[in-house]
Amino acid sequence: MKKVFLESHNAKNLATGFGIFNYELIKAIAKIIPSDVEITLNLKHPSRFKKEFGKTFKYKQYVDFQRHKIFRIRKKYDVWHCMNQNIRVEPMVKPGKYILTVHDVNFAEDEQNKKNIERSERFKDKLKRADLITYISQYAKDQTHRNFQVPNVEERIIYNGNPITAFLDTTAFQPEVPVDQPYFYSIGDFLEKKNFESLVRMMVEIPDHHLIISGSNQKPYGDFIRSLIQELKLENRVFLTGRVSELGKQFYIKNAKAFLFPSIGEGFGLPPIEAMRFGKPVFLSNLASLPEIGGDAAFYWENFDPVYMKELLMEKLNEFASNPLEFEEKLKNRADYFSWETAAKQYVNCYRD
Repeated sequence: MKKVFLESHNAKNLATGFGIFNYELIKAIAKIIPSDVEITLNLKHPSRFKKEFGKTFKYKQYVDFQRHKIFRIRKKYDVWHCMNQNIRVEPMVKPGKYILTVHDVNFAEDEQNKKNIERSERFKDKLKRADLITYISQYAKDQTHRNFQVPNVEERIIYNGNPITAFLDTTAFQPEVPVDQPYFYSIGDFLEKKNFESLVRMMVEIPDHHLIISGSNQKPYGDFIRSLIQELKLENRVFLTGRVSELGKQFYIKNAKAFLFPSIGEGFGLPPIEAMRFGKPVFLSNLASLPEIGGDAAFYWENFDPVYMKELLMEKLNEFASNPLEFEEKLKNRADYFSWETAAKQYVNCYRD
């Protein structure tokens, strides 16, 4: 029996990309876990997962002090899977094999911040521990090699899946922001790399549409976006919903005229493929991993000048409207390319290999 430890405490927060990655991967692994592999999940709230997965997994209670060296987990596992590059929880005893999954290393490209310097140093230690490194995109791999000395170990690219595997009935959902006008939609944690400000500035040029953005917006960048909305007098046309449920997310995507995601530092980008699942026009920046994820199904901004963004948006929406069935089929096919079942099989193969 091969004993595998998944450092998965980020699964507690499904409003973040790490949270979605952890939960969706765990859910997919539960369906295919082989009899010769025993997986332990490290979770803030194990009881929630026990209700869903029962005895499929073993469970360990995550507590904050596990991040400190003296309180590291002492049990030796055959495989330890560090599920993202920022995790501070490490094993006290060297495991048989250490797998490191890298989503992005944006911190290495902005070391003006003291915290980013600390993240880089911790990441260097992870690289030294790693026996196998997996990346969620080719971009994440290239970015890591560009900024760090990567050890001569095996590396694999394993794409994320699409979190929207089933359509929900959204007819009873009551939105808290106006949806009586045509609107564009975006969603994500409010970090500077999401570049929501470019969308807000663009809306000055589009007076007959609204913009709705969902996601945790209490951080400094959220304050900046709220101030920008007021400064540009867009309070009646740009709306922030805060975090939304799965039902709310699907409602806003399904009813939007287009999905907009101008991120400048995305290691993968789950929201665009969620929107593609609905066959919605998807507009992305041409930076980071987004061209790799969107392929030829999405439209791309090459810069963030508000007038240019508006003109490209309207031009491509007209193009989409001229042949919607063909575009929708292309988008849905692209979304189906990304599968959590496929990802789970590849990660389980890592554990067994």
